[in-house]
Amino acid sequence: MSVFLYFFFTLKVLPVIGFGLYCFAFSFIVIQFRVERFIYKRVKKIYDDLTLLESTSFSRGPITTNMATLTEEIDKFARNKKLEIETLKVREQYRKEFLGNVSHELKTPLFTIQGYILTLLDGAMDNKIIREKYLKRASEGVERLSFIVNDLDMITKLEVGDLRLEMEDFDIVELVKNVFDTVEMRAHKKKITLTLDMNYNAPIMVRADKERIQQVLANLVINSIKYGSEKGTTEVSIENLIKNKVIVRVTDNGEGLDAKHLPRLFERFYRVDQSGSRKVGGSGLGLSIVKHIIEAHNEKIYVESEYDVGSEFSFTLEKAE
Repeated sequence: MSVFLYFFFTLKVLPVIGFGLYCFAFSFIVIQFRVERFIYKRVKKIYDDLTLLESTSFSRGPITTNMATLTEEIDKFARNKKLEIETLKVREQYRKEFLGNVSHELKTPLFTIQGYILTLLDGAMDNKIIREKYLKRASEGVERLSFIVNDLDMITKLEVGDLRLEMEDFDIVELVKNVFDTVEMRAHKKKITLTLDMNYNAPIMVRADKERIQQVLANLVINSIKYGSEKGTTEVSIENLIKNKVIVRVTDNGEGLDAKHLPRLFERFYRVDQSGSRKVGGSGLGLSIVKHIIEAHNEKIYVESEYDVGSEFSFTLEKAE
């Protein structure tokens, strides 16, 4: 200020003004540079800290000192991380349930087999009637273990895309009748009638993996028999959906399901009956396999159910050209 006043009173006005503007510009540039460097260092530290959390968008993007842009990026980062954490929590819960279900499903037949074999080794082997009875039950336990392992292998291949589909043209009506023939004895035990909704005089040709679709139909029909009412009915219908699609419906008048079970019905090992003693057996993987097979065909599966009324499972298939 002293220098400025000296020049103001002793020199001309214009040089003084020029000198003042020069001092202002110089001070502004120095201060701006130092402030930007200060902010840059602080912002860069934020970027470095976020990069440690493996945020690829931050590690690849340029560093900005614009506070609005930075705030937007941080908010976006925080939302993504929150979503990832919530997803991980859901997966962790699913993993715990899955391991618990696998343990339960394998433990039951293993303990059964072990109990019968130990009883035989403890002396019951000398009794022919008991020996045959216990060996038969142990064999049934081994068979159930085999079903569970095969189903797990199947669903793993479906999930990783390792199962190749053998696409071919075939008559879906004939396939339904074949499935009815294979499960006829099961239905007879509960006096359940297996029927088509009408007489199909002409074949309905579809394009899919015949063996896998037969597995889908068998699973759905067997489920309808398991949970169907005595002297009930399981009906299969095949309808045109759109120009190049048909929809296959499997309907029963069994016990039905509450709406709360429907969202999780296709999960592995999910059971409506959560009690330790279940009314019906099975690996608990059937519906999950059905869903994966249908999705492997790029098709859709649907379920509708009402408690004490019945259930309907339906899936789409592509028509043969």
